[in-house]
Amino acid sequence: MSSSLAAATTTISFGDLASPADTDATVVVGKKSVLQDFIADNVPSCLGLVNADKETFEAMLNSIDGNSGSASTFLEKGHQFMLCALPDTVTRNNHEMSTHKVTELLSSIPKGKTRLLFANVPSHYHGALASAVAKAFPLYSRKTSNNNYRSIQVSFLDDTGTVQMNEVSLKAAHVVSEGVQLAAELVDMPPAELTTDVYAAKCREIANELEGVTMTEIVGDELDKAGYGGLYGVGKAAECPPRLVIMEYTPANDPTQTVALVGKGIIYDTGGLSLKPKVGMCGMKHDMGGSAGMLGGFVSAVKLGIDKKLVLILCLAENAIGPTAFRNDDILTLYSGKTVEVNNCDAEGRLVLGDGVAHATKHIPDLNLVVNMATLTGAQLVATGKKHAGILANTQELERQAVAAGLRSGDLTYPLLYAPEILKEEFNSKVADMKNSVKDRNNAQTSCAGHFIEFHLDKDYTGGWLHVDMAGPASKNERGTGYGVGLILALLNAPGF
Repeated sequence: MSSSLAAATTTISFGDLASPADTDATVVVGKKSVLQDFIADNVPSCLGLVNADKETFEAMLNSIDGNSGSASTFLEKGHQFMLCALPDTVTRNNHEMSTHKVTELLSSIPKGKTRLLFANVPSHYHGALASAVAKAFPLYSRKTSNNNYRSIQVSFLDDTGTVQMNEVSLKAAHVVSEGVQLAAELVDMPPAELTTDVYAAKCREIANELEGVTMTEIVGDELDKAGYGGLYGVGKAAECPPRLVIMEYTPANDPTQTVALVGKGIIYDTGGLSLKPKVGMCGMKHDMGGSAGMLGGFVSAVKLGIDKKLVLILCLAENAIGPTAFRNDDILTLYSGKTVEVNNCDAEGRLVLGDGVAHATKHIPDLNLVVNMATLTGAQLVATGKKHAGILANTQELERQAVAAGLRSGDLTYPLLYAPEILKEEFNSKVADMKNSVKDRNNAQTSCAGHFIEFHLDKDYTGGWLHVDMAGPASKNERGTGYGVGLILALLNAPGF
């Protein structure tokens, strides 16, 4: 589902093996030992390449130093052939197919029409690999000269070189790739294009296209009147008003579970009156990456016919400066009813998400699980790195499920310290229920930020709560990655995940 605001430079499809005569290149991806067997047994029979020479391909594979890398050559009529070798073994905190390495290697494949073959891949990996493919080819561009068009036909082969045509896994691959492209494209859009108004209009367009989905909004001054003091306070100084976008999906049959997905959608973060420096502000269009991942995950789950009731809550605002901007020392009353003394206007994400989770836990009947996702803290990168989101979960079982979902989807996660009763004192205030930023930045700062959101769950809510801080994996090389789409599908046990 590509935005009409940007020209798509890559189309990705999944299914049967394309003919080499209809393409410009053939790319084969697999674990290094798998590729050795594949070349020995299947190159002549399944690739259909003119003058395919096993010795040449073996030499290509042997030229790849170490346990991963790529090599390419040209065959008759200029057809390019490329091998991408993945590590044979990985450690326990990585996807079995090294999905990050897949994205890295594929980003260099040639322009034009390519058939992309994954060698000897079980069907339960198809979704994760499709997500990795989509991450390699961002859509958004405002270049006046665009000659980067690619058409990629992806096929998954079994150990005999036969194309796997598993309907469920191929549909999951197609849907997740679209979801990743949608999320990444939104993240890459500049704030002058992706205002809160435009973002909400895009959500409305999506809701109108999906069966079983409805959408409501609370906008601008109505947020203030209704008591959403965090979201309204953060966004009130911007030209376009803050919005709470609520999209609901009800499956055709009785839902097995009700899940709320809450996303931070700060379309631009100046830091507010705690103004960011020049270098630190560049790239803050990506501060809505949590909402984009949630939207992409929601859309994909609906298309896959998920058996759960889903409520997507996007907290959209621009943290701008101006005469009406919220200030350090202001006291905001969040939708939870709790008061917050502002001591850092650049710790705004937790304020809007506090309202989001309060809304979810107050108003959604029979709610089983709340998941909130955000590019929340720079400290997340220190704690869990650039590829693994940091997670907090209020039960050990939910934490385990979130880690497992990351390993299945390729959107990797790793647990943060969960200790709200110990860390709560970091937010002590003399004049309000809490402050919005910690007093000691050396004391599990990224866990503290997540716990702040948790403090605004309704007091009567007894279900699960999962916090995903994906500040690191949300972007790479100044581009959105679409992180979160696959993770949500895996958490929801969507078909194909």
